[in-house]
Amino acid sequence: MFKKTAIAAALSATALVGVSQAQAAEYAIDTDGQHAFVQFKINHLGYSYILGSFEEFEGSFQYDPENLEASSAEVEVQVDSLNTNHAERDKHFLSGDFLDAGEYPTATFTSTGFEPTGENQGVLSGELTLHGETNAIEMPVTLLGEGEDPWGGYRAGFEGSTTLTLADYGIDMSDFPEVMHQLELYVTFEGVRQ
Repeated sequence: MFKKTAIAAALSATALVGVSQAQAAEYAIDTDGQHAFVQFKINHLGYSYILGSFEEFEGSFQYDPENLEASSAEVEVQVDSLNTNHAERDKHFLSGDFLDAGEYPTATFTSTGFEPTGENQGVLSGELTLHGETNAIEMPVTLLGEGEDPWGGYRAGFEGSTTLTLADYGIDMSDFPEVMHQLELYVTFEGVRQ
């Protein structure tokens, strides 16, 4: 449920980790072809994990392999698209007890910087807004690959993950075991050069 923020972060990360383009280019995240995912994992009472995803989001990114620090990305996630394959649980997650999707229908990520840390790797930083709260986050990201596709386009694919503390976004988990106070956000997606 909270991973969407993370998801937005990862998407931005992809924008900043480009490697082999001759000039800065804009990429649209390929959600129509189901080649982009914003997913999360949160511990359930210390016994197992709940896995979920946000199924509706959009975004774009730019990167310049000669000047990665100048790259940028923006992502917007529709909070009510949360899916954990359990309708009653999803309804609870979207209620005022947690995400309050009625009051805060979107989560957004806007990149603020990128620092390369190795070949095809780096740390993407940005502002994540979730549940009406905005925090700076960092997400290690990896460029999975880039090149021409079979339809005459050019694509780049990335993945990234980070850990979010739910209290940072005004989500009260005090009635739950401490292992449930954080969640892991994982994002992977392809962008299509425009």
